[in-house]
Amino acid sequence: MSLSHFRSGTPRVLGTESQPPTEFLTRLENLSATLAESAERYDESGEFPHANFSLLHEHGLLGFTVPIHLGGSGANLSQARQVINAVARGEPSTALILVMQYIQHARLQDSKSWPEHLRTRVAHEAVQHGALINSLRVEPDLGSPARGGLPATLARRTDDGWRISGSKIYSTGSHGLTWFNVWGRSDDEDPLVGAWLVHKDTPGIRIVEDWDHLGMRATCSHQVIFDDVRVPLEHAVSVSRWSEPQPELDASGLLWMSVLMSSVYDGIAQSARDWLVQWLEERAPSNLGASLSTLPRFQEVVGHIDTLLFANRTLLDSAAGGLTAPTHAAQIKYLVTNNAIRAVELAIEAAGNPGLSRKNPLQRHYRNVVCGRVHTPQNDVALQGVGKAAFAQRQPQ
Repeated sequence: MSLSHFRSGTPRVLGTESQPPTEFLTRLENLSATLAESAERYDESGEFPHANFSLLHEHGLLGFTVPIHLGGSGANLSQARQVINAVARGEPSTALILVMQYIQHARLQDSKSWPEHLRTRVAHEAVQHGALINSLRVEPDLGSPARGGLPATLARRTDDGWRISGSKIYSTGSHGLTWFNVWGRSDDEDPLVGAWLVHKDTPGIRIVEDWDHLGMRATCSHQVIFDDVRVPLEHAVSVSRWSEPQPELDASGLLWMSVLMSSVYDGIAQSARDWLVQWLEERAPSNLGASLSTLPRFQEVVGHIDTLLFANRTLLDSAAGGLTAPTHAAQIKYLVTNNAIRAVELAIEAAGNPGLSRKNPLQRHYRNVVCGRVHTPQNDVALQGVGKAAFAQRQPQ
């Protein structure tokens, strides 16, 4: 298989107003098939999918959203979504880690707080060496920072830099990351709050292998402990005073997160749908004398699934193509992930016992797809935000 046109330096610009080239889609289909070959093994072992990321790096996909002038492909949201969806159809844990990579690099060069040489270094390492980066935000006591609160992770100012101590959980990609964007606070009276950039090889970092979840097992979202880790002063790359907080992602960044994250779970549902269709075509009970695909009941189920996935595709393509306002990011995540979960549930209901066999990929797809519910924003937050906005619009101006 060759994905040579993905390589940095030869980006293929894909328009959002017309169908992408057939060659592009064929290459993505081949990539999905290759990644699917080892998906069961990674699900069982929970190990980091190093071979998958070597493959993605070989084809220039780890620097896909890095700007062209820095050696990347300068991919837009529509292009990034297509790649994420293809990777997720093959091995979704790999896709989720890749989502974080794409979002970090898509937003990085617009940052006014990062020193230019650090932005350039992180971008070049992604393109040349496949270096991965992700934000580490969730803490054992605080939980998700999206629900408010001050981090316990502390950055102490010293004469030669910062000393960082704290613990992060659900650190997606832990073993494969080169750069950690560590969310913490300084020891000032009005603390700085935000991200400190930490290289994986800095002394004082320890990974506790406690990630043993039902689904998305190869994300290696282990606990990462920082024990008096020293970083230079300029590595406080995205911080602001607690009294004057700044969001980590702007509206455009939130849309990228919503579209790419949702595309992972939509891709899982597509794989479940494809398995069911093939199984229904091949399964021919002796008392029927024909395949199950000839029965109206199963045709209706597949029609239901395809309609849910059609809605997902329409929502995601519209958002990625700039036809949906970023203010709807939370609603997109809510609708797409819940449609994906329902689609896989319908496939399991149709398959019955065979679909729940431990050796059947359908049960793996179900365990993976339900993880979509836990990502920020969760259902209650998304719907509450929409409801608040509805009432706010009715207030007198």
